[in-house]
Amino acid sequence: MQKHILVVDDEPQIRELLGLYLSKNGYRISTAANSVETMESVQADPVDVIILDIGLAGEDGLGLLTRLKEANPHQRVIMLTGMGFVEDVIQESVAKGADGYVNKALPLTELLMAIDRVLNETSDPGHRQDEGESGLCERAA
Repeated sequence: MQKHILVVDDEPQIRELLGLYLSKNGYRISTAANSVETMESVQADPVDVIILDIGLAGEDGLGLLTRLKEANPHQRVIMLTGMGFVEDVIQESVAKGADGYVNKALPLTELLMAIDRVLNETSDPGHRQDEGESGLCERAA
């Protein structure tokens, strides 16, 4: 059975690019442009991983991350950003339950690796990998 990924970004080109790339790599893809569409989508059709843009218009991605985790504490979420490596944002993402952090400027293979890591982690919700293995720190582009 295909794993289901929800791509959340307010830029249609990013949603389309990631959707095509991930579907070609064997995933079933849904997309959302904002927090309302995201919450409706996960309620209607649960997903294995959410790729969530931090810089959403309206409610930002960190606020939406909080709501997603309140609705389902076990929901897997990888934050996507065009801001680069911003330690404060990474720390806030981790504190709110993000499972990964990927820069939009990195090759798409980095996103695939983050998805694979998140999907293959232990099902123990209390399990967190060591900092060096967390996937939350991106490499420089």
